[in-house]
Amino acid sequence: MKRIAILISGGGSNMLALVRSMTGDHPGRPVLVASNDPAAGGLARATALGIATAAVDHHVFHGDRAGFEAELLAHIEAARPDILCLAGFMRILTPQFVARFEGRMLNIHPSLLPKYPGLRTHQRAIEAGDHEAGCTVHEVTAELDGGPILGQARVPILPADDAGTLAARVLEQEHRLYPAVLRRFAAGGRIRLDLTSKPAF
Repeated sequence: MKRIAILISGGGSNMLALVRSMTGDHPGRPVLVASNDPAAGGLARATALGIATAAVDHHVFHGDRAGFEAELLAHIEAARPDILCLAGFMRILTPQFVARFEGRMLNIHPSLLPKYPGLRTHQRAIEAGDHEAGCTVHEVTAELDGGPILGQARVPILPADDAGTLAARVLEQEHRLYPAVLRRFAAGGRIRLDLTSKPAF
């Protein structure tokens, strides 16, 4: 059974989707939910589900990224995870941190990578006149949002969409895609998974 640690920064909806999927014959189990924000709503949700939590406030470190990561790493290593999942974790990790989990750290990103790494993904897709958007689960490497793609889910961009409506529809697919990819990954699979939602009209 693989031990799964999850890093979050906010409400933790993707974390919840992952945790709720890890039952029955799933090859993984959650052992830690950690955040860079002690007030992150996802921490209370994880605690309510009986999962150990940790918080390391990045503001305390005033730009000392190495110090922040050292404290975060202490909590993670104490949980002895086999796989580390970033689920809305809004801190860029150093190459040194990433190297410690090479080949066993996943992230979900709200665009169809390699399009639109970074922020404002939904608005950028709309402004570019794209006909579809979506999300990507990938292995984490030192290149921002640049690791090997393990799965994608696509949604149509509708004529009336703004960034908010598109984000909400993509988020629904994130909650389908991430658990499906994690299940495969924890079982040793690296085959890419692609999901497509049905048009809403």
